[in-house]
Amino acid sequence: MDAREATHRRLRVGVVGCGVIAQVMHLPHLVALSDRYELAAVCDISESLAAGCAQRYGAGVAFTDYEQMLAQAGLDVVLDLTPDSHAPLALAAIAAGCHVFVEKPMCFGLEEGREVFEAVRGAGVAFMIGTHKRYDPAYERLLELLPGVSVPLVQSTTLESPFEPYVQHYGLLPIEGAPAERLAQLRAEHAARLHRALPDADPETLHCYRYMLLCNLIHELNMLRGALGEPDVVRHANVGREVTHIEMRFGSTECHLSWVNLPGMARYSQKLAFFGLERRLTLELPSPYLRDMPSQLVTEAGETGTTHSTRTVEVLSYQEAFKRELIELADAIEHGRDPRTNVIDGLSDVALCHSIIRSHMSGEPVEQPSRLPDWALEPVGGASR
Repeated sequence: MDAREATHRRLRVGVVGCGVIAQVMHLPHLVALSDRYELAAVCDISESLAAGCAQRYGAGVAFTDYEQMLAQAGLDVVLDLTPDSHAPLALAAIAAGCHVFVEKPMCFGLEEGREVFEAVRGAGVAFMIGTHKRYDPAYERLLELLPGVSVPLVQSTTLESPFEPYVQHYGLLPIEGAPAERLAQLRAEHAARLHRALPDADPETLHCYRYMLLCNLIHELNMLRGALGEPDVVRHANVGREVTHIEMRFGSTECHLSWVNLPGMARYSQKLAFFGLERRLTLELPSPYLRDMPSQLVTEAGETGTTHSTRTVEVLSYQEAFKRELIELADAIEHGRDPRTNVIDGLSDVALCHSIIRSHMSGEPVEQPSRLPDWALEPVGGASR
């Protein structure tokens, strides 16, 4: 059935990629949202993993080939939770008439991003990027408070830590059993796509672009864009496996972004601090692998010329941001509109990451770093009702 007919009933969804984030977040939330979604199929290159997830989460059928799934499962929506570029699967799902949700990054470069953009345009389907932190209740509260604050400085600080301690209590199915030949083929395909996006980069730079920026810091960059708009310039970038530091300017706001890998301790920390003249707003986010752990918004204020000051800590909701983005997708499909994190948002994130690595390589600033080419100015439109 064409997804464009699926507006007032449960959406038949197929999940591609049954790894950690699928098992920790997406599959349990799809089951919990059974009034909106029917988990019709799962797909993974590991036959045992796909079969295990189908049994555990009640999927109708398991596949090892997403093209077979698209042809046989009668889907309305496809969730691509695989690593690396999501452009190939997105194109296939759009061609099959499905609404599409892809985990970040949408793609490795604007060349393949253009293929996805042109496929989405006029297709009558919803296309959503899984930058879940934009749907965090504390982040949304931050956006409510920011317009009344003059912010000369923003500091984003992430202390990365091993994810295994945060997921061992879930009892995940083992991520194993993928055919070695198929894995090698996929790795070669994605390496070629990465090279096309950054043809003059050495292997270390390619690694940092792919993992530090597109797979990790894209979340921080997306939140900053959502709060401050598009940056005017990347002043300086030093992107490394252990420490990354980026300096940007958004209008009159200077932004310092730091990411540090601390593999010796399970003490993940992420803070976005907006240092305003009237008050300070600090968003504190927990490990993304902790289900239903709330973020906090800290507001600090005072009275000029006095010792009086206040500090308020807000916990807005225990509803998981990963779950809320699935609700956003269902609502967008039902009402025939774009999701908030749509194809243009995904393209802008990739453009910004590409500009940052360019600044890192050249040692020079990059102006208008998230600006998109003229072809991306064409209207996209939402899902047909």
